[in-house]
Formats: sequence, structure tokens, C-alpha cells
Amino acid sequence: MNIQLIVAVAIGGALGSVARYLVGVASGKLIGFDFPWGTLVINIAGSFLIGALAESFALKWDASQAMRAFLIVGICGGFTTFSTFSLDSYVLMQRGEMWHAASYMAASVALSIGALFAGLHVIRAMP
Repeated sequence: MNIQLIVAVAIGGALGSVARYLVGVASGKLIGFDFPWGTLVINIAGSFLIGALAESFALKWDASQAMRAFLIVGICGGFTTFSTFSLDSYVLMQRGEMWHAASYMAASVALSIGALFAGLHVIRAMP
């Protein structure tokens, strides 16, 4: 275990989570709470950010592993895991693994929603 990477992820995650909260509240106040606008804005912004960071690291910016972990896993992961889902999907498609990409996307959405329902029902069934 590299303690520097763990600390970088922890600090980034805290900052990303606070940013998620603030953007969610601000989006709701600006656009309304009748639709999950905040979550939609967060997922779109997080996906843009992780794409821009990944491409920057690949083409323009020779960042340290700690900086990469801080920004990608910490900030983006704390802000939204949807950004990681988006990047993973893109990487699979970029490799030409369309079947894996489609399967990953469908399974992620369907199984995550299914798991949510399962969690709800398990707790409701408890005495």
C-alpha cells in the first residue's frame, strides 16, 4: 500500500463529495427539484472532467501517480462514479470491444437498479 496515494484519494474524495453536494443543491435551486437535474448535471460534468483529465494525462500532462489518483479517483470519484463508468465504457469501445462495452453498460444500469430494489426490499422485510 502506498500511503501517499491513499491520502491523495482521500483528500480528493472529500473535495469531490463536497462539490457534488454543492452542485446538486445549486442545480436544484436554479432549475428545480421536480426532476433529478442535480444528478444529471453532476454526471455530465463529471464525465466531461474525467475525459479531459484522462486525455490530458495521455497527451499533455505528465502528472505524478499521486496527482492522477487525487484527480481521477479522488475528485472525480467523489464527485460522481458515473464519470468512471463513462471512461470505462469508452476504453472498452476504443479497444474495439463493443460487445463488452454494451454488456458492461447494460449490466451496470440494470444490475445497479436491481440492487437498489433488492436493498430496499431487504430492509423493508426486516422485523
